[in-house]
Amino acid sequence: MIPTHTTRPASARPAPARAGRPWPMLAVLLAGQFMGLLDLYIVNVAIPRIGADLEASGAALQLVVGGYIIAYATLLITGARLGELYGRRRMYVIGVAAFTAGSLLCGLAPDIGTLIAFRFVQGAAAAVMVPQIMSVIQTRFTGRARATALSAYASVLSAGSVAGLTLGGVLTGADLAGTGWRPVFLVNVPAGVLLTVAVPRLLPPDAPSGPRGARGLDLRGLALALPATLLIVLPLVLGREAGWPVWAYVSIAAGVVLAAVFVVAQRRTAARGGDPLLNLDVLRATGMPSGLATLIAVMVAYGGFLFTFAMHLQSGLGESPMRAGLTFLPMATAFGLASFYWRRLPGRIHRLLPASGLVLCALGTAGLAVSATGGPMMWAALVVYGAGLGISISLLNHALVNVPPARAADASGLLTTAMQFGQLTGVAVFGTVFLSLADPPRPEAMGTTARWLSIVTALGVVAAVTLARAARPRPA
Repeated sequence: MIPTHTTRPASARPAPARAGRPWPMLAVLLAGQFMGLLDLYIVNVAIPRIGADLEASGAALQLVVGGYIIAYATLLITGARLGELYGRRRMYVIGVAAFTAGSLLCGLAPDIGTLIAFRFVQGAAAAVMVPQIMSVIQTRFTGRARATALSAYASVLSAGSVAGLTLGGVLTGADLAGTGWRPVFLVNVPAGVLLTVAVPRLLPPDAPSGPRGARGLDLRGLALALPATLLIVLPLVLGREAGWPVWAYVSIAAGVVLAAVFVVAQRRTAARGGDPLLNLDVLRATGMPSGLATLIAVMVAYGGFLFTFAMHLQSGLGESPMRAGLTFLPMATAFGLASFYWRRLPGRIHRLLPASGLVLCALGTAGLAVSATGGPMMWAALVVYGAGLGISISLLNHALVNVPPARAADASGLLTTAMQFGQLTGVAVFGTVFLSLADPPRPEAMGTTARWLSIVTALGVVAAVTLARAARPRPA
């Protein structure tokens, strides 16, 4: 998982406050990060059981995953700015409480429509909660303490994918008290209640910046971004089952037009000296366009892989949820280790890592195309894919290296938002491809889907090579 936060540049941050209990404070921050991250992964393994239990269509299951990402991606930057305006501790507590309530309602959902609706609630709450975490670490920790806190933060990010995929299978397969898939959501409730009580005691209050000291809310940009996303994504998800009617094409065309209006409006807001939701001027920085293209390729393939492979393991191969979760474990472990340890490689080769990682991802998905039915080659392909994914995350460093400090928050916001939308696109597009081939379920469907995943990842290698050239050290 790539960090999803937006912060102001260092020059604009308030002086660090001295907290008397910094490590308990860090613990409650990282617990919230882990909880939000867990829900991105844990539901993937439970998807087939949810579908069987609630008699849900494939499109509805795509929205169970995609609904969370839609709300999270579109509201993430707004959530960060709410923390600046009204206080990060306050917004963190509100986010944790709303996320806990959303998790409870998801776990009690009586039908698929209700579950989808409350997944949107979860995503919106995560968008309020998660951005405050890195901001508080940056403002409350200094020197060696900050380095330790950031290392712990990176460890949580690496562990989240492993824990989410494995725990999703274990909880669903355990069928605790006959509750089936519901514990994958209900597991957040006791943790969330404890956090809601502990945060006011362990996290010192911060002074809100107020309208004059913080970046404003771009409500007009948000009002354009959300419907544009829905107009494009919903027909991609629902169109296959509806037989691709005329309204699906009209909706996609309207969404594209609205997206273009959004881009124009963002540029005009920036030109007037305002605070756009996404400041697209940062794309002029060397490395940003190629870094953005590389990131999108990585996340489109990753989002598609998680959704389709979880479906394949259970619907295609007949594995239990617990075994399906454990099947992800080698890939997730390789991902976590590679994303944590790539920095220890010689610095002179760091700029080559994104392209190298994507080559491994392409090889891994190509291996799955011929071994998706199981066996040692499938396990090897999963490890190669996970390692490649972890290495390719280094692209963020290279994409940001030439961005001026004053634009660091804008660039971070653009990259993290693109990451979420890339994952959403992968679920929508590759989920549709897989479901069109796997109705009724057939093991061969994953092989065809994996070939397309490999092609998309290979296209990302081209962008990654361009990024490596942009990150090449300039002669003094």
